[in-house]
Amino acid sequence: MAERSATYLWTMRSVYVGLCVAVIFLRLLPLDTLPRGWAGPDLILALTLAWGLRRPEFVPPLLVAAVFLLCDLLFHRPPGLWAALVLIGSQTLRARAPDLRDLTFPVEWASVATTLVAMTLGYRIILGLLMVDQAPLGLSLMEMVMTLVAYPLVVLLSQSLLGVRKVAPGELNAMRPGS
Repeated sequence: MAERSATYLWTMRSVYVGLCVAVIFLRLLPLDTLPRGWAGPDLILALTLAWGLRRPEFVPPLLVAAVFLLCDLLFHRPPGLWAALVLIGSQTLRARAPDLRDLTFPVEWASVATTLVAMTLGYRIILGLLMVDQAPLGLSLMEMVMTLVAYPLVVLLSQSLLGVRKVAPGELNAMRPGS
Protein backbone atom coordinates (compact mmCIF):
# COMPACT_ATOMS: atom_id res chain seq x y z
CA MET A 1 0.00 0.00 0.00
CA ALA A 2 2.82 2.38 0.88
CA GLU A 3 4.55 1.68 -2.46
CA ARG A 4 1.36 2.46 -4.35
CA SER A 5 0.93 5.64 -2.37
CA ALA A 6 4.50 6.77 -3.02
CA THR A 7 4.20 5.90 -6.71
CA TYR A 8 0.94 7.81 -6.99
CA LEU A 9 2.46 10.80 -5.21
CA TRP A 10 5.45 10.96 -7.57
CA THR A 11 3.21 10.37 -10.57
CA MET A 12 1.04 13.35 -9.64
CA ARG A 13 4.12 15.50 -9.04
CA SER A 14 5.34 14.50 -12.51
CA VAL A 15 1.92 15.36 -13.97
CA TYR A 16 2.16 18.80 -12.33
CA VAL A 17 5.61 19.41 -13.82
CA GLY A 18 4.46 18.09 -17.19
CA LEU A 19 1.45 20.41 -17.25
CA CYS A 20 3.64 23.38 -16.28
CA VAL A 21 6.18 22.56 -18.99
CA ALA A 22 3.36 22.23 -21.55
CA VAL A 23 1.98 25.67 -20.60
CA ILE A 24 5.46 27.19 -20.74
CA PHE A 25 6.00 25.64 -24.18
CA LEU A 26 2.68 27.01 -25.47
CA ARG A 27 3.42 30.49 -24.11
CA LEU A 28 6.82 30.51 -25.79
CA LEU A 29 5.51 29.49 -29.21
CA PRO A 30 5.68 32.43 -31.64
CA LEU A 31 2.05 32.34 -32.73
CA ASP A 32 1.64 36.12 -33.02
CA THR A 33 4.17 38.45 -34.55
CA LEU A 34 2.54 41.54 -33.05
CA PRO A 35 2.36 42.24 -29.33
CA ARG A 36 -1.04 41.54 -27.82
CA GLY A 37 -3.08 44.29 -26.21
CA TRP A 38 -4.50 41.94 -23.60
CA ALA A 39 -3.11 39.54 -21.03
CA GLY A 40 -4.30 35.99 -20.56
CA PRO A 41 -4.40 34.05 -17.31
CA ASP A 42 -1.35 32.65 -15.60
CA LEU A 43 -2.42 29.02 -15.81
CA ILE A 44 0.69 27.76 -14.01
CA LEU A 45 -0.14 29.95 -11.04
CA ALA A 46 -3.80 28.88 -11.05
CA LEU A 47 -2.75 25.22 -11.23
CA THR A 48 -0.24 25.65 -8.41
CA LEU A 49 -2.71 27.39 -6.12
CA ALA A 50 -5.51 24.91 -6.88
CA TRP A 51 -3.35 21.84 -6.30
CA GLY A 52 -1.68 23.46 -3.29
CA LEU A 53 -5.04 23.97 -1.62
CA ARG A 54 -6.53 20.65 -2.57
CA ARG A 55 -3.57 18.27 -2.40
CA PRO A 56 -0.55 20.07 -0.91
CA GLU A 57 1.62 16.94 -1.10
CA PHE A 58 1.48 17.09 -4.92
CA VAL A 59 3.20 20.49 -5.06
CA PRO A 60 6.03 20.62 -2.50
CA PRO A 61 7.65 24.01 -1.91
CA LEU A 62 10.92 23.13 -3.62
CA LEU A 63 9.07 22.04 -6.76
CA VAL A 64 6.99 25.23 -6.81
CA ALA A 65 10.13 27.34 -6.43
CA ALA A 66 11.91 25.45 -9.22
CA VAL A 67 8.98 25.72 -11.65
CA PHE A 68 8.50 29.45 -11.07
CA LEU A 69 12.22 30.18 -11.19
CA LEU A 70 12.27 28.46 -14.58
CA CYS A 71 9.30 30.64 -15.60
CA ASP A 72 11.12 33.77 -14.42
CA LEU A 73 14.14 32.89 -16.51
CA LEU A 74 12.21 31.90 -19.63
CA PHE A 75 9.72 34.79 -19.53
CA HIS A 76 12.43 37.42 -18.82
CA ARG A 77 11.12 38.46 -15.41
CA PRO A 78 13.47 39.46 -12.58
CA PRO A 79 14.85 36.07 -11.52
CA GLY A 80 13.46 34.79 -8.27
CA LEU A 81 11.11 37.63 -7.32
CA TRP A 82 7.87 36.18 -8.67
CA ALA A 83 9.04 32.70 -7.65
CA ALA A 84 9.52 33.89 -4.07
CA LEU A 85 6.15 35.63 -3.98
CA VAL A 86 4.38 32.57 -5.40
CA LEU A 87 6.15 30.37 -2.87
CA ILE A 88 5.05 32.64 -0.01
CA GLY A 89 1.49 32.83 -1.37
CA SER A 90 1.19 29.09 -1.95
CA GLN A 91 2.57 28.32 1.51
CA THR A 92 0.10 30.77 3.04
CA LEU A 93 -2.75 28.99 1.29
CA ARG A 94 -1.30 25.61 2.25
CA ALA A 95 -1.39 26.67 5.90
CA ARG A 96 -5.06 27.65 5.48
CA ALA A 97 -5.98 24.45 3.60
CA PRO A 98 -7.23 22.50 6.66
CA ASP A 99 -9.59 25.35 7.55
CA LEU A 100 -10.84 25.67 3.97
CA ARG A 101 -11.35 21.93 3.52
CA ASP A 102 -14.87 21.94 4.96
CA LEU A 103 -15.95 25.27 3.45
CA THR A 104 -17.57 25.96 0.10
CA PHE A 105 -15.82 26.72 -3.17
CA PRO A 106 -16.64 30.47 -3.14
CA VAL A 107 -14.78 30.81 0.18
CA GLU A 108 -11.80 28.98 -1.32
CA TRP A 109 -11.97 31.21 -4.39
CA ALA A 110 -12.08 34.35 -2.22
CA SER A 111 -9.06 33.13 -0.29
CA VAL A 112 -7.16 32.54 -3.53
CA ALA A 113 -8.26 35.98 -4.78
CA THR A 114 -6.93 37.81 -1.72
CA THR A 115 -3.65 35.93 -1.93
CA LEU A 116 -3.30 36.66 -5.64
CA VAL A 117 -4.07 40.36 -5.17
CA ALA A 118 -1.46 40.57 -2.39
CA MET A 119 1.12 38.79 -4.56
CA THR A 120 0.46 41.05 -7.56
CA LEU A 121 0.59 44.24 -5.49
CA GLY A 122 3.73 43.07 -3.70
CA TYR A 123 5.39 42.31 -7.03
CA ARG A 124 4.56 45.72 -8.48
CA ILE A 125 5.59 47.56 -5.30
CA ILE A 126 8.94 45.76 -5.10
CA LEU A 127 9.66 46.41 -8.78
CA GLY A 128 8.67 50.06 -8.31
CA LEU A 129 10.94 50.47 -5.29
CA LEU A 130 13.83 48.95 -7.20
CA MET A 131 13.00 51.10 -10.25
CA VAL A 132 12.75 48.13 -12.58
CA ASP A 133 10.76 48.48 -15.80
CA GLN A 134 7.43 46.71 -15.52
CA ALA A 135 4.40 45.98 -17.62
CA PRO A 136 1.62 48.59 -17.66
CA LEU A 137 -0.67 48.45 -14.64
CA GLY A 138 -3.66 47.61 -16.83
CA LEU A 139 -2.00 44.50 -18.23
CA SER A 140 -0.94 43.32 -14.78
CA LEU A 141 -4.45 43.79 -13.42
CA MET A 142 -5.92 42.08 -16.49
CA GLU A 143 -3.66 39.06 -15.98
CA MET A 144 -4.63 38.90 -12.32
CA VAL A 145 -8.35 39.06 -13.09
CA MET A 146 -8.05 36.53 -15.91
CA THR A 147 -6.20 34.16 -13.57
CA LEU A 148 -8.99 34.51 -11.02
CA VAL A 149 -11.60 33.86 -13.72
CA ALA A 150 -9.67 30.80 -14.95
CA TYR A 151 -9.22 29.38 -11.42
CA PRO A 152 -12.65 27.64 -11.25
CA LEU A 153 -12.03 26.05 -14.65
CA VAL A 154 -8.59 24.83 -13.55
CA VAL A 155 -10.14 23.36 -10.39
CA LEU A 156 -12.91 21.70 -12.38
CA LEU A 157 -10.53 20.16 -14.91
CA SER A 158 -8.08 19.08 -12.19
CA GLN A 159 -10.87 17.43 -10.25
CA SER A 160 -12.70 15.79 -13.14
CA LEU A 161 -9.76 14.74 -15.36
CA LEU A 162 -6.94 14.22 -12.90
CA GLY A 163 -8.79 13.39 -9.68
CA VAL A 164 -7.22 16.20 -7.63
CA ARG A 165 -9.85 16.58 -4.91
CA LYS A 166 -9.78 18.04 -1.45
CA VAL A 167 -8.42 15.73 1.22
CA ALA A 168 -11.23 13.74 2.82
CA PRO A 169 -11.27 13.46 6.63
CA GLY A 170 -10.44 9.72 6.47
CA GLU A 171 -7.35 10.41 4.37
CA LEU A 172 -5.74 12.70 6.94
CA ASN A 173 -4.54 9.82 9.13
CA ALA A 174 -3.17 7.97 6.12
CA MET A 175 -1.13 11.02 5.07
CA ARG A 176 0.62 11.49 8.41
CA PRO A 177 4.17 10.16 8.58
CA GLY A 178 4.52 7.13 10.77
CA SER A 179 0.92 5.97 10.26
